Amino acid sequence: MWKRRAFGWLIICIIGFALLLIRLMQIQLIETEAFSKHNINLLEESVQQRTQELVIDNGRGNFLDRNGVMLTHKKVSVLVLFPFLKKIDWNANKVSEISGIPVKTLKNAVERAKKPFAYGNPKPLELTSSQMERINQLNIPGVFAIEKKFERSEVPAEQLIGLTGENPKEVKRRYPNKELSEKTLLGVSGLEESFDEFLLPDGKSKLVYHVDGSGGPLFGINVKYVDPANPFYPVNIRTTIDKSIQQRAEDLVDQSQIKKGGLVLLDIKNSSILAMVSRPSINKKDPYSGAGITNRMLKQQIIGSVFKTVVAAAAIDHNLDSPMRQFDCSKKINGKPEVQYNYGMLDFTNSFARSCNQTFGELAKELQKDDPLSLEEYAGKLGLTGGVGWQGDVYHTSNFKQLPDEDSGRVFVSDEARKDANMAAMSGIGQNEVRVTPLAVANMMATIARGGKKEMVRAVSKIEYKNRTTMVDFPVQSLGADSISPYTSMRLQKLLREVVLNPNGTGRWFQNLPYEVAGKSGTAETGKYIDGKELHNKWFAGYFPYKNPKYALVAVNLDVLDTEGGVNLLFADMVKMLYEKDKEKSSE
Repeated sequence: MWKRRAFGWLIICIIGFALLLIRLMQIQLIETEAFSKHNINLLEESVQQRTQELVIDNGRGNFLDRNGVMLTHKKVSVLVLFPFLKKIDWNANKVSEISGIPVKTLKNAVERAKKPFAYGNPKPLELTSSQMERINQLNIPGVFAIEKKFERSEVPAEQLIGLTGENPKEVKRRYPNKELSEKTLLGVSGLEESFDEFLLPDGKSKLVYHVDGSGGPLFGINVKYVDPANPFYPVNIRTTIDKSIQQRAEDLVDQSQIKKGGLVLLDIKNSSILAMVSRPSINKKDPYSGAGITNRMLKQQIIGSVFKTVVAAAAIDHNLDSPMRQFDCSKKINGKPEVQYNYGMLDFTNSFARSCNQTFGELAKELQKDDPLSLEEYAGKLGLTGGVGWQGDVYHTSNFKQLPDEDSGRVFVSDEARKDANMAAMSGIGQNEVRVTPLAVANMMATIARGGKKEMVRAVSKIEYKNRTTMVDFPVQSLGADSISPYTSMRLQKLLREVVLNPNGTGRWFQNLPYEVAGKSGTAETGKYIDGKELHNKWFAGYFPYKNPKYALVAVNLDVLDTEGGVNLLFADMVKMLYEKDKEKSSE
């Protein structure tokens, strides 16, 4: 009997030992980089248990504004202290004397520390170059003055730049042939996502100190600087954004209390985004949820009377704009009497300046009768029905898009609507099925200001290596060959200017601005209601200075009551701000 029991215990022990051996193999050999359902990297975790480190730079590429200023991060000269200082005698008095931090405060900070830290974090004390040099000359182990990369608490153009996050499964899906840590930051929206492959880190720059189980020094008190030592990475994404203009634009949008909407400002000369503001803002506590992550300047919106610019272009080319012709603007588009906006009989120019619906509904029907595709053709010529963001071949990527989240605009969604005269009339005033992005509207104004030269819109001008040499250029590119003629552009320029100059024009509020403005207003019915009252989209789109165009600007306030939420003041404030900035620049 005892032999059978002994044999049984032996079998149990062998099985237990085998299970332990299998588990050990799983941990040590098989699942070292993706252990358990949580995909824990055991190699990295074991190293972290034996080290204390301070990351100086996470190695991901940087976004710069057009002048080379960092947008998402900033580099700050800081004082770094290591916890092992509490176990050695160090010259805190001298560090205090140079930095201006009281000795007691310094020592208390070290006593509380469990890992290396930048003094004053999350708002670190910024050192001067002289202070940095003097502190480092002390050669105190565990005391360093370094330049560290910090994420900005407020990121300019946050929806355009986009967000990053950790996702081990997505790392493997996107980059199956790259050896990347599962904790690698990936772009999940905006430019962070579209340029993600260029921004991937080659490695982190960090200060590392090896410790034993109790946190004591393992190899003395030497701190090691670890750096990928690649002179070309991380790269810099040189955007076309002007940081100072962007920040001022955001302030003005918020002062206008725009809860849903924003603005787009383009540099007409090179068709580049100088500023882009989208509201609501991203929720800092839960950035991936809610409406804030959506860049509304790249999404289809109901455009309203701004679309009359397209009808005007088509009417000019089809000789429907005779100055002798009169339109009955005492009637609504359906022929019923117009009570609120009864303008009487108006010619083509005054109809545009005063935004008479009857005129452009009638013209749209005439154009539709001649050619059902006419409105779509001219919307395309002005860049409203296709994406306008920069795209082309970049390295091994064909048809690379800077703004992949951009919607394409549209005029109709069905042949039935295309062939229906009443639908055409409603489309002629930017209602019905017409949807356009604010970015495309801004580019339409830039196209008209350039005399019909239609170009792709850039958000990024180039990718630079770490040493600031160019890796990839994004040159100014034509947006298709089919555009309006110089003559049609000239006529539209005069019409857009008349909107402002006309005493009864919808843009007369801009007559006394320091820059001469040309543009078009729009108030679109949305079909949405609150407390029985319909909500509207309010627009003003234009360019300036009129005689020497530099800027194209669109301001839009979405889903507001007809009696509230105008954008005229915002547009005017932007013009004044840009005038003052240009004035300062010219005086330098």
